Amino acid sequence: MPTMTATAPASTPAANTADATKTSNFLRQIIESDLEKGSYTSRRWAGSPGDAAHQAAGAPDPAKIRTRFPPEPNGYLHIGHAKSICINFGLARDYGGVCHLRFDDTNPEKEDTEYVNSIIESVKWLGFDWSQPDNDKPYQASDYFDFMYRAAEYLIEAGYAYVDEQTAEQMRLSRGDFGKPGVDSPFRTRTPAENLARFREMQAGLHEDGSMVLRAKIDMASANINLRDPAIYRIRRATHHHTGDKWCIYPMYTFAHPIEDALEQITHSLCTLEFEDQRPFYDWLLERLIEGKLLSAPPPRQYEFARLNLTYVITSKRKLAQLVYDHKVNGWDDPRMPTIVGLRRRGYTPASIQTFAERIGVTKSDSWIDYSTLEGCLREDLELKAHRGMAVLNPVKLVLTNWDEVMGAGHLEPCSLPALPHPPEGVESPVRHFHLGKEVWIERTDYEEVPPKGYKRLYPPRPGADGQMQPGNTVRLKGGYVIECTGATKDADGHITEVLATVIPGTKSGTPGADSVKAKAAITWVGVADGVQAEVRMYDRLFLDAQPDAGGKDFIESLNPDSLKVVTAIVEPSLAQAKPDDKFQFERHGYFVADRGDHVQGTKPVFNLAVGLKDSWGK
Repeated sequence: MPTMTATAPASTPAANTADATKTSNFLRQIIESDLEKGSYTSRRWAGSPGDAAHQAAGAPDPAKIRTRFPPEPNGYLHIGHAKSICINFGLARDYGGVCHLRFDDTNPEKEDTEYVNSIIESVKWLGFDWSQPDNDKPYQASDYFDFMYRAAEYLIEAGYAYVDEQTAEQMRLSRGDFGKPGVDSPFRTRTPAENLARFREMQAGLHEDGSMVLRAKIDMASANINLRDPAIYRIRRATHHHTGDKWCIYPMYTFAHPIEDALEQITHSLCTLEFEDQRPFYDWLLERLIEGKLLSAPPPRQYEFARLNLTYVITSKRKLAQLVYDHKVNGWDDPRMPTIVGLRRRGYTPASIQTFAERIGVTKSDSWIDYSTLEGCLREDLELKAHRGMAVLNPVKLVLTNWDEVMGAGHLEPCSLPALPHPPEGVESPVRHFHLGKEVWIERTDYEEVPPKGYKRLYPPRPGADGQMQPGNTVRLKGGYVIECTGATKDADGHITEVLATVIPGTKSGTPGADSVKAKAAITWVGVADGVQAEVRMYDRLFLDAQPDAGGKDFIESLNPDSLKVVTAIVEPSLAQAKPDDKFQFERHGYFVADRGDHVQGTKPVFNLAVGLKDSWGK
């Protein structure tokens, strides 16, 4: 049976009921009630999806529940899909069940193996697996096309479906609206034999695309417009990425989806609220196919939850594609995109996304989640994991004018700092090594000629209240010595070119004299001798509007022109040795990740800003 890769330690026992720390929600309550009542204990599982006869030959299903994540392979998964992945795989894990990955590939014109491969990689990266004995491949709806065709013929023969040859516009008008019942199609009274012959002509390719459809025969006066004889098959000549040109007719999603669930013995079919109106047809179809002994009982049940609405984000596949194809972003994995590949490249971790999904919970009502909630989950995950390092993003050179005199000409002082200031209990922190010499790089903002009130970093000597000259400020070069600022040099335009200071001997961090001189602040720095140039991409939110496409707004108009700024930084040697995907806290600046695409260890460091040290939006 399918299993999941747990993110908890291997010693954690498998749970048959939800862990007490999990947030309770209505889906958990439904599952717990079904388990208590034994709603699905009669199910059998033959080891693979199949019809009633196939499953009847199997053993009692060892999975207490079965859920599924059924993406259509017509684009890259985004943060909303990540929520669904965590819900479906997480509930299966917590209740002794299994979750299926299934590709809902019933629309050949928009689907591609590129998306299939990306979806597989994204689900695995999030920490989940669907492999089962003798079968580690995901399921796909197209493998069930033969059964779906057989089910359609059964519905026709039983008088539950007919071929309609009205135009699309005629069908739209005849369906009525919320205040007016529909009107029967003139083709609705055909005999089963006539409909079956016509449907087989459709399947044989004897009719043009769009010239006819197969419709379920339910109730044209139903208050639920979705039950007014919905279309279940259409003619569509298109090469399918999996079945090729075998079929020229394809099932509609609303027909295919419940059948897929039933063939896979799904117990709880969890989807977003926009499918709530389709649930009556879901139930109607499965009842008919169980009556005809094509599918086994009990049937799956569909339950709906609110989709994720995240501020400063759009999740429409069409609109995301527009951003990519109009070159507003640099591909589907651009770190500003809400796609899972984009979030991964930005520096998000599987643990942070799983925490986010758990924290926002599952509800039946739509609401907006602030983007800062997602960012907070990433900070929380990286705080104790990300190695520290010093990087100067806006460098200016600091010259220690007395270095040669007190330390020796050309001397480089070895320095070190822990990579993890607060390592987990029982874990010894790795140590970073770097050198301090006569010249170092500091942040340009760490020097002010006329310091504002409360400024504690470098500033030159200045007159005191009594008119006497006061010495320049003293600060500690983190992990190194205390220095005293003496001034700065400027170019012809008055711009600072170098900051000048003197080193105070005997004050190195970690030595007995470290506290002999009190410094008002410690600043980060990188030695000129061993610092490495790096490209640092400072990413920000892609949109300025919290709801960029709400209410019919043109989301392009709210694009943030400053969502990406690229700077040439200087980083300490340990950071230059990072491997792609390695994550760090650049001290004082935030959390960064070595870019998956462009970073080359040792020779071409490229880092992306994942998230700042604190939320600064709206402040």
